[in-house]
Amino acid sequence: MARIIALLLLVLPGLLAGYGIKLMRDMLFGVLQRPFPYLWMQFLGGLLFFLIGLGFIGGFILHRDRKRNKVQDRFKKRGQ
Repeated sequence: MARIIALLLLVLPGLLAGYGIKLMRDMLFGVLQRPFPYLWMQFLGGLLFFLIGLGFIGGFILHRDRKRNKVQDRFKKRGQ
């Protein structure tokens, strides 16, 4: 059950990052999506979605690897 929850925790931010990439791509082709009034705002929203999703996934993986002691010395927490 814990693995299913962990999978869902990674899939949802992955979908958010994918949607952010879609918004940025649509901006480059001049396709304006519904909640955004301007193309530049759509690009910034897509960039924000992408960075949030990617940051969550990266942080999750770093946290997991730190628990298993599989990171390089520079990524280990200080004072431990």
